[in-house]
Amino acid sequence: MKFAAHFLACWILGTTLGSCSNADKSTASTSSPVAPSESAAPVKSPSNPTYTTPRTTGPVPRNPSMHLPANFSKDAGVSFSRVSVTDPYVAMTFDDGPHPKNTPRLLDMLRERNIKATFYVIGRNVDLYPAVVRRIVAEGHEIGNHSYTHGNLSKMSDDAVRTELTKTRDAIVRAAGVQPRTLRPPYGALLQRQREWIHSEMNYPTILWSVDPRDWQRPGPSVVTSRILSGTTPGAIVLSHDLHAPTVDAMPATLDGLLRKGYKFVTVSQLLAMKPAEATAQAANTPAE
Repeated sequence: MKFAAHFLACWILGTTLGSCSNADKSTASTSSPVAPSESAAPVKSPSNPTYTTPRTTGPVPRNPSMHLPANFSKDAGVSFSRVSVTDPYVAMTFDDGPHPKNTPRLLDMLRERNIKATFYVIGRNVDLYPAVVRRIVAEGHEIGNHSYTHGNLSKMSDDAVRTELTKTRDAIVRAAGVQPRTLRPPYGALLQRQREWIHSEMNYPTILWSVDPRDWQRPGPSVVTSRILSGTTPGAIVLSHDLHAPTVDAMPATLDGLLRKGYKFVTVSQLLAMKPAEATAQAANTPAE
């Protein structure tokens, strides 16, 4: 029974969640997953001691160890799709997890390369797989708020949005003892008015992206890699989804390619915290349609 329930949960994750890309917003009202029952919260993700990530051929490039501040100012801005920097810093972000198989595999890849990323997690998945969230935090990655049910926040009342974000925050705190500091709305759908009150009330800047490989369309790992490598520039915020196995399959070549180009990986908060003289935030203030 435990195996059957675990298999069913994995299947639901892979088939019901859509992309965070604007291109997929039209499906938000029909494909948004149903929130789990309250009894789902105590479920623990089982360990998998037999799994090992296949090692890549040849030496793996590594991100330099950096001790950069992450305490960005609330005055930095309300919404961001990238940050203007002089040095080749980029932030890799992964949405829609945690996933019980794909996320641990991705974490192995990141650890091997000394890369810290930002994970925008769905609250219901946090309640289902808290051990994966604890590992994300323990290995130095950042956690961001991605709502509880992956619904279209731009079509919800303020009270409903507040509930979505609060439930996710509380799930993260229960799982890992940390609070998210940034928000990424599902599908990138959040009205400017909503961005402003969320920033004022909950202190969340809205984080969008400057590079979208459209991995939710499952174009294949090589295409995902090519799109990220060609689209990334200093200060980029790269969108991807650890929900999808092909996206994780694309990461070794993607990460190695960016490292060999001289890029340095930081978390979103580290990117936002860079000195104004070195980084000027470019706000993404266009209201979602």
